[in-house]
Amino acid sequence: MVRVVVDTNVLISAVMGRGKPRTLVLELFEGHVIVSSAEMLAEFTDVIERQKFRHIRRSHIQGLLTLLINYSNVVKPLESFYGTIPEDPDDDIVLSVAFAGKAEYIVTGDPHLLKLGEFKRIKIIRVSDMLSQIR
Repeated sequence: MVRVVVDTNVLISAVMGRGKPRTLVLELFEGHVIVSSAEMLAEFTDVIERQKFRHIRRSHIQGLLTLLINYSNVVKPLESFYGTIPEDPDDDIVLSVAFAGKAEYIVTGDPHLLKLGEFKRIKIIRVSDMLSQIR
């Protein structure tokens, strides 16, 4: 069992039904721990409400959000790592959540996070690499 922060971009792809991201999220719910925070859940909600995602069925969005709220380890970060990613300071919350939730991995498609590779012993990897780790 691993503890994983799933970045918003991966969750968006999962709810859209796109292959590996969807498979990963479903597999994580079946025996691993997804770590999140109220702020990350709010970000997911804000992003998925954008016009370009209007074609996604609301029931799919609500279903994933309900799973995340009920089955994730929702943490409140006590430490801020503001400035760790100067190109995109909004990504710093992902690092704070991972650290607070004692995550082993951050799964993302975000190039700014992926560039770090690792943060305080938390591996930052792509969806396909995470699937390889848990299979």
